[in-house]
Amino acid sequence: MKRIVILSLILTLSFSPLAEAQKAKKKDKAKPAVEFALPSQETREQKYQRMKWWTDARLGMFIHWGLYAMPARHEWIKNIERLTTEEYQKYFDHFDPDLYNPREWAAMAKKAGMKYVVFTAKHHEGFCMWDSRYTDYKCTNTPAGRDLMREFVDAFRAEGLRIGFYYSLLDWHHPEYTIDVRHPQRISKGTKEQYDALNQGKNMDIYRQYMKDQVTELLTQYGKIDIIWFDFSFPGENGKGHEDWDSEGLVKLARSLQPDIIIDDRLDLNDVWGGWDFITPEQKKVAECPTWHGEKAAWETCQTFSGSWGYHRDENTWKSIPQLLELLIETVSKEGNLILNVGPTARGEFDYRAKERLEGMGKWMHQNSRSIYHCTAAPAEFQVPERTLLTYNPETNRLYIHLIDYPLSRLAVSFADKIAYAQFLHDGSEIKFDKEFLHTPVLKPDCEIPVIEVFLKEK
Repeated sequence: MKRIVILSLILTLSFSPLAEAQKAKKKDKAKPAVEFALPSQETREQKYQRMKWWTDARLGMFIHWGLYAMPARHEWIKNIERLTTEEYQKYFDHFDPDLYNPREWAAMAKKAGMKYVVFTAKHHEGFCMWDSRYTDYKCTNTPAGRDLMREFVDAFRAEGLRIGFYYSLLDWHHPEYTIDVRHPQRISKGTKEQYDALNQGKNMDIYRQYMKDQVTELLTQYGKIDIIWFDFSFPGENGKGHEDWDSEGLVKLARSLQPDIIIDDRLDLNDVWGGWDFITPEQKKVAECPTWHGEKAAWETCQTFSGSWGYHRDENTWKSIPQLLELLIETVSKEGNLILNVGPTARGEFDYRAKERLEGMGKWMHQNSRSIYHCTAAPAEFQVPERTLLTYNPETNRLYIHLIDYPLSRLAVSFADKIAYAQFLHDGSEIKFDKEFLHTPVLKPDCEIPVIEVFLKEK
């Protein structure tokens, strides 16, 4: 998956529960000049309510799985190695995930604390993980011989996770998809004239309709779908933007079929009213909550456990469990969501390294998830103590102090006068405090990142 972050208009400009009550009372600002009719219009408050489950959840799972799991050296392998469709065919001919058991996947995701999942229905390679009637390039025509996505949806839904689909706008297999600068058969430093000649006879109108037909399948054949993740636009010379995809048409289609669906920001719909719901910084931490026109916007950082989205056998830059937990906490402290990716193997299992990290995160979340779910940034009046991260639950009026670097015996705080009671979250044991300090035991608890739960005085 390739990151293109597109800042465009969002119906609800702030999703902070703390600020929402006041924001909802304000008169809506003027809409931008460019817009299109949606199946249904909604107020800021209505959009806030539509997305509230998502902002409350804070943690999701991405799953990138396709033919690229077989070469096991990056999901962009067809592009990186400039493989032709004929050279790539061997992976289709031998795709047989005989150990695939999505119930095991779903159980691991739930135990790790994930509340929603986004599954790659189709990645850039063009291979479809469901029984689409519009192509032969699908899992049911491989030795797998069945609708893998149907089993996935049923398993994750049974565990209570919300369901999302990732759908690539790129397609390196479809015969009518025009060759561009991101295509395996691209021309190095090619001119527009060279690309035009290369694409003579191809008809993107046919491909645009193909996308709409497939999106219709995805959003009508698998029950309620909560998220659709379109990926990605790269406008410019010999690139593709919203006109190439008919992005407006895709959004209208998705919202007409699933009115409550949440849509990412990679359709190149700058300043289009209702064209996206959340910003998607990829593989990086943000300095602060992203904004649009000076207003806070909903956002989700998409991250891998390692450096690849698809299964990569020999990739070894795996993040540690403490790094992943700190990433989650810091994301929530800046009012965002974290979606962590797993790239299953070609035989249909989670890699052992992914299992270890999911288990480690689940152990911490079991005791400390109150500091994540329903939480957001701490109010500005609370100065962040040294070597900590703060999250805040506005519904319970509780502040959470995450001890990234464990203090020796006390933690200096500037807001002791606002504390009614304090305790370790992992075991509920009391933390004493005075006018300047929270007093912690010298011995660090048996918890990866200890959390102090602060019950604040009523205002």
